Amino acid sequence: MSHAIGPDDIEAQARARLPEPVWSWLSGGAADEFSLRGNRSAWEALALWPSVLRPLRGAHTRSMLLGRELATPLLLAPAAYQRLLHPLGEAGSALAAATQGAGVVLSGMTSVALEEVARHVRDEPGRGPLWFQLYLSGDRGFDRALVDRARAAGFEAIVLTVDAPVQGPRERERRAGFRIPAGIAAVHYDDRPAPAVSPGALCGGLVEHAPTWDDVAWLRDAAGLPLLLKGVLRADDARRARALGVAGLIVSNHGGRTLDTVTPTAVALPRIADALGGTLPLLVDGGIRRGTDVLKALALGASAVLVGRSALFAYAAGGPQALAQALRRLRDELEIALALCGCARLEEVSRTLLDASQ
Repeated sequence: MSHAIGPDDIEAQARARLPEPVWSWLSGGAADEFSLRGNRSAWEALALWPSVLRPLRGAHTRSMLLGRELATPLLLAPAAYQRLLHPLGEAGSALAAATQGAGVVLSGMTSVALEEVARHVRDEPGRGPLWFQLYLSGDRGFDRALVDRARAAGFEAIVLTVDAPVQGPRERERRAGFRIPAGIAAVHYDDRPAPAVSPGALCGGLVEHAPTWDDVAWLRDAAGLPLLLKGVLRADDARRARALGVAGLIVSNHGGRTLDTVTPTAVALPRIADALGGTLPLLVDGGIRRGTDVLKALALGASAVLVGRSALFAYAAGGPQALAQALRRLRDELEIALALCGCARLEEVSRTLLDASQ
């Protein structure tokens, strides 16, 4: 990435390198994109309130999540069809993350087989967590087989996306005429027959197969791995998930790509954290692109963050090396922010670092 210093530079380079339809798919959101912009503006609206002259000897960013140590509280968010961005697809982005100690949440809609992605990273020293995300298909035999493959390949947790039973109205990509090109596919799903459409039924009948809490309970037992739910925004849903015995929650609104005008994740996160009182690990995504955003998320109750678009922009701009550089920059920014706020360790981060007068 020549002359790419910050995220705006990286985004500009990604846009210059991608065909307009692919750029619209990658960067766009649902409908009028209020939620897309709202995620970003909510982090920006939070002001840090640093403490000075604090002892910083021995400072680090290590933490524990689901029983394993993280070098840094960063994971790549699940994102489909990454061969649209680079020929190595998800294998290249996962390896870039592993070199920086960041975790990976591999999309079930990966364009590279999950076994191939795992082969690239599972033995990498110092890598972060390796998790597999999926959408329930309505066919429990298929879903169980896919989870079994993930477990056998070395994935350490299952992430169920619960906020997208149907796709949002993505007008920007429709205007650009985006289509998945020949030769690129969601390799685990695209050979399955399309669900039957029922004219006159809600969303063409697609919601007939929408997952429910009963499906969460089934998957919890079937997975053989810790189960996290991605897409929770309400405290009552968070409490119900806890009662079902899930291992953690990812506070997410799908990056503003499904339901427009939905609550920003920076607003939902502290409400859920208060409701659960530290009884479940919380992660968050949506609009994270600076180390100060990561620090604010930790202050609001997150154990770690998922990085989506800003990481994908880097991957599109310059491949695995550029993505590794972007993750290193994000980690460096977090370390700088920690030091400047007077925190030697992540467990010292709390809401006292945020200006409550706002």
